[in-house]
Amino acid sequence: MDRTFSGDRKDLAAYVAFFDLDRTLSGEISGNVLVKLAWKKNQISIKDLINAFQLYILYKLRLRDPGLIIDEMVAWVKGKPEGWIEDLCREACSSILLPSIFPQAVAEIRSHKEKNGKVIILSSALQQICGRVSEFLGMDGFLCSSLEVKDGLLTGNAAGRLCFGEEKLVRMTEFCKDNTMNPADSWYYADSISDLSVLEVVGNPVCVNPDKELRNEALKRGWRILVWQK
Repeated sequence: MDRTFSGDRKDLAAYVAFFDLDRTLSGEISGNVLVKLAWKKNQISIKDLINAFQLYILYKLRLRDPGLIIDEMVAWVKGKPEGWIEDLCREACSSILLPSIFPQAVAEIRSHKEKNGKVIILSSALQQICGRVSEFLGMDGFLCSSLEVKDGLLTGNAAGRLCFGEEKLVRMTEFCKDNTMNPADSWYYADSISDLSVLEVVGNPVCVNPDKELRNEALKRGWRILVWQK
């Protein structure tokens, strides 16, 4: 399941605020954390480790299509039991990801909830990560990525489309439609130029710790820029 919303439609919220996870709510990149933790526990090969970080470098330097790279980034889990990723994500959250959540993010979430806003994670991170972060922060749900499982084993592919780039816009638009909310009244907090399609549509785009390309766009368009840190 990569789409969860805990709100009751009969208790309509005033609006919805979406939050990216990696480098926005959290100071870490969840995918990198999982790979490093699996390596530390001797659960992946050196070949998979090197390939994962080569893909990350290609992504950061924009040397290949980001969408294709993101699809390839989940291949390292191929052949692992479904329960293995559950356990790995649980440990990653408790030991690294939850402690890295920015206090400013906590305050922003609280502010929206006090104004009767719903707060939803919209991220390419895995559901096993987003679900735990959402629960920890008292958020209302999450829209994220899931891994394909066959016969109890991970296939190394996504279940459906990974929640990245234009797919984030699709998920956000569907969510607003299903919950009778207007994107023009919505917020999105994000850090990467890959989130531009959503930031352009919501009425309240917020760039948190933006990368260079997104910062330039934010300055051109007069978007709010925030620097969050521990």
